[in-house]
Amino acid sequence: MAELMLRPLSVGEIIDHSFAIYRRQFAALLLITLLANGIPAILGIYVTASGGGDAHPLLFLVSLIANVALGSLATAATVFLVSESYLGRSISAGDAFQRAVKYIWPLVLLSIGVGLLIGLGFLLLIVPGFIALCGLILATQALVLEDLTPSEARNRSWNLTKGFRWKMLGLLVVLGIIILIPSIGLGVLVETTSTAKITGQVDTQTIVWVAVQQLITIVIYPLLYCALTIAYYDLRVRKEGFDLELLESTLAHALPQGRVSQSRDLPNSHTFG
Repeated sequence: MAELMLRPLSVGEIIDHSFAIYRRQFAALLLITLLANGIPAILGIYVTASGGGDAHPLLFLVSLIANVALGSLATAATVFLVSESYLGRSISAGDAFQRAVKYIWPLVLLSIGVGLLIGLGFLLLIVPGFIALCGLILATQALVLEDLTPSEARNRSWNLTKGFRWKMLGLLVVLGIIILIPSIGLGVLVETTSTAKITGQVDTQTIVWVAVQQLITIVIYPLLYCALTIAYYDLRVRKEGFDLELLESTLAHALPQGRVSQSRDLPNSHTFG
């Protein structure tokens, strides 16, 4: 197993670790997002090219359901993959999918609940919306990695982020910039190169823009879950001593039973292999 370093991280270090895992697991992450988001992406592009949801309401509904269900599957599988990689273990995309299946509908319910709370916060006043966003941002990781219900995951994220919501906001701002830069760049490219009409209702620019958005989702958004999963472990290290808990668990499996109690007297260390 590769050397594992668990210690409190700054926002910059979380981003650095996220890029490292993203590069290391790029093929598996891309496979997960392609398999889960490919069908909804194709359906979405076809519906847009054929006149939109008004022209194909049934197909639009199928596309929407597939996008929600398969998107949740991809989210859970990505969290599992990133978590195992960050903890120095290995898991295949297939194993991640198998673990993720049971969390599809809980994640759908969680997304609806969290979305409503954040949306209500922004409707009432801007500040409560940001507080809700930063407080509930790790609910997905809590649900998947701790096998919680949607309501338990919301409470878990709220408690875990308490005292660190400014840090979560800073992380989200940095991630937003990272995600927006390619979005804006590709949008400008579409704007300047796509002018021809393909039908009387939908132009090439609209279709290409939908395709670009799908591409961004498939390629870039796994980085978001890398960062949030690492942030989840960062807060557990800071508030719950997760690094020492994992060290004790590792030694309990590695040492003979008679020596496990002795291992608890080892000096405090955040580095282990």
